[in-house]
Amino acid sequence: MSIEHLSPAQARARQQAGAILIDVREPHERAAGQAEHALGIVKDALEADPQAHLPDRDAAIVLICQSGARSLRAAQALLDAGYARVASVEGGTARWIADGLPLAVLEQSDEQRDFYDRYSRHLRLPEVGEAGQRKLQAARVAMVGAGGLGSPAAFYLAAAGIGTLVLADDDVVDRSNLQRQILHTEGRIGVSKVESARIALNALNPRVRVETFAERISSDNVERLIGDADVVFDGADNFPVRYLLNDACVKLAKPLVYGAIHRFEGQVSVFDAGRHRGQCPCYRCLFPEPPPPEAAPNCAEAGVLGVLPGVVGLIQATEVVKLILGLGESLAGRLLHFDALAMRFRETRLRPDPDCPVCAADRAFPGYIDYQAFCASS
Repeated sequence: MSIEHLSPAQARARQQAGAILIDVREPHERAAGQAEHALGIVKDALEADPQAHLPDRDAAIVLICQSGARSLRAAQALLDAGYARVASVEGGTARWIADGLPLAVLEQSDEQRDFYDRYSRHLRLPEVGEAGQRKLQAARVAMVGAGGLGSPAAFYLAAAGIGTLVLADDDVVDRSNLQRQILHTEGRIGVSKVESARIALNALNPRVRVETFAERISSDNVERLIGDADVVFDGADNFPVRYLLNDACVKLAKPLVYGAIHRFEGQVSVFDAGRHRGQCPCYRCLFPEPPPPEAAPNCAEAGVLGVLPGVVGLIQATEVVKLILGLGESLAGRLLHFDALAMRFRETRLRPDPDCPVCAADRAFPGYIDYQAFCASS
């Protein structure tokens, strides 16, 4: 038994004679228009349980997609499931439209239209699709630092459709920031960085909720800032905050996306020990003790190539999106080094420290410490 191939005109005639015409495309594809009177049933759903949608195996069924490939695969699945009269439309909806056959345009709210238009390139990725985009829309990312690393990352996370961005930074915009902190502008010098960031991000994607905290992160407020987050982004520029964030993320079982820059070099990793005790390292496993201040000057003291935080921040943003979607392999257990002058990446494998005072398996959280004193004593 073989699949019958129909032109759009033949499919239309078959439909008018009583055949069931089914559009197997995704909802966002159908939103722009589908063959008149076609039923919308996503290919995967149809193949998973055809009997639920088509109880009569002897019914005449015509399948249509965008260009004809998916409908052919779905038709084969129906034949394999015992359906006897299955046809596929050659050229799909694209040819249906080109041939001038009648269309039904689905009514959409402003929110739906914005969703399907704005994220159309994500929706076309099978690994993301509408379900994945809805995950991004429901996600909450806490970002500590709205400066060099936070700027490019926040722009791309807002563009990607992260539902809520929580921005924490107690600094104000300075002219020296503008060489690399692309969230901010000349006209917002003197404005708090989180407010400047909110203005920029809402201009890019008004449907992203931006919560701002113009506060210096400390043991007293860290859990309030990151407690409801799905992922925590480390855009800090000092060791006390990095150790504090690490310890809080271990305690609260949050994945921490770490980034750091120095002059012409940067590094990125994911510390996920809170969710994977004994399997993934934390920041303390990499740096049990902070280096002395003279060995790790900040950007104001040592300088930084302006584009470097863009590279590092975007890698961090990529890791955030992957963690939310559950895609690919994260940098957990790996430290990625970037040398801008040599344009070279290298990778260091990281192992959890079985004696780590914070993340060792079965070890109770020891409590927060005086991180300023801890880092100053090195």
